[in-house]
Amino acid sequence: MANASAADLSQVTEYFSALKDTIDRCDLEEWQAAIDLIDQTWKADAQTIVFGNGGSALAAQHAVTDWNKSLYLASGRRFRGISLADNMGIVSAYANDVCYEDVFLEQLRPIVCEGDLVVAISGSGNSENVVRAVKFAKDQGAKVICLTGFDGGKIHELADINVHIPIHDMQVAEDMHVVFIHNVIKNLMHRNLCKSL
Repeated sequence: MANASAADLSQVTEYFSALKDTIDRCDLEEWQAAIDLIDQTWKADAQTIVFGNGGSALAAQHAVTDWNKSLYLASGRRFRGISLADNMGIVSAYANDVCYEDVFLEQLRPIVCEGDLVVAISGSGNSENVVRAVKFAKDQGAKVICLTGFDGGKIHELADINVHIPIHDMQVAEDMHVVFIHNVIKNLMHRNLCKSL
């Protein structure tokens, strides 16, 4: 295997350094408050609805996959997670027939109820379709957790809890959103005396 050049290794080192620094600057009480709300929603057998664009859409799918499967297998109690990024047919239908800015709001309209939890993922916090969906969810009496980066954007002020990643770097912010998703599993398993998977 060829040795990495000094320049290449420098880029890797800088990325790891930024990631470690960001971890150290995250508000752990904020993280724990968000995990507590997810746990409360699970115990109430209410829905947890997750969405985002691009990499955040994949994080939404990742969250629902892990939470639905792992928490059910560990506890025997269902986790009612839904990702609004899973169905390309319905996303493209609303984008084509209504507008892309409402692709999440329109999916929420027939399903979100008071007592449900919405988890909105947006690195910038400013994606218009995420902002509109968060406002709609709040109007329906749902609780909202936002996962953001940069300065938190517009959804920062709308969230009941904002899990903010304090860095102006989309890739590191997205990395940390997945860390949060995995931390939810570990935390909920531990507190509910579930076996670890």
